[in-house]
Amino acid sequence: MTIVRSPIDSFICVFDRALRVASGVAVARRESPSSKLEQTKLTEEERKHSAGLMRVNHVGEVCAQALYEAQALFARDKLTREQFMQAGDEELDHLAWTAERLRELNARPSVFNPLWYAGAFAMGALAARMGDQHSLGFVVETERQVEAHLNGHLNDLPLQDVRSRAIVTQMRDDEIEHGDAAKKLGAAELPEPLRIGMSAMSKVMTSTAYHL
Repeated sequence: MTIVRSPIDSFICVFDRALRVASGVAVARRESPSSKLEQTKLTEEERKHSAGLMRVNHVGEVCAQALYEAQALFARDKLTREQFMQAGDEELDHLAWTAERLRELNARPSVFNPLWYAGAFAMGALAARMGDQHSLGFVVETERQVEAHLNGHLNDLPLQDVRSRAIVTQMRDDEIEHGDAAKKLGAAELPEPLRIGMSAMSKVMTSTAYHL
């Protein structure tokens, strides 16, 4: 039996999820990749650097939740909507893992999380309004940029910070799968100016979130 939500019910669900995500409330369905790894000793400089990078990754997951929520809400095809919802649920693990790692590093999430969420939701809604193929193309390009970004973090994280590195590695592998799934559903390639704009916005977000 399919449950049909009224517009008010949908709005309440979206608003509730936004509050939980922006406030850092997330429960992982999968065990953290770092759970069986020992906590290694980091210098104060290394701890701060790892915390900055993991804060950026946490912000990325806040944005991912907003993007997938908006894209699922406005998707036209049932299979496309289900893909966005499934990917969003899987990315909740990333949100919980990065939040947990920040606590271990004695660091806080970005103070701008509500702003990041709102901006990403608007972008996801705009992508969805362009049609499912372009919305899926937005996912493919986003995941491509995120994969490159996470590979950069794996090169930049302290070698002895094995817990952060394990989390980032699993996140990267999941992002690749989400991009591949979007391609299989018929994602359209985005125009180059839009791809460049997405990259520029990502750089602003990451440089800010590293510190705040």
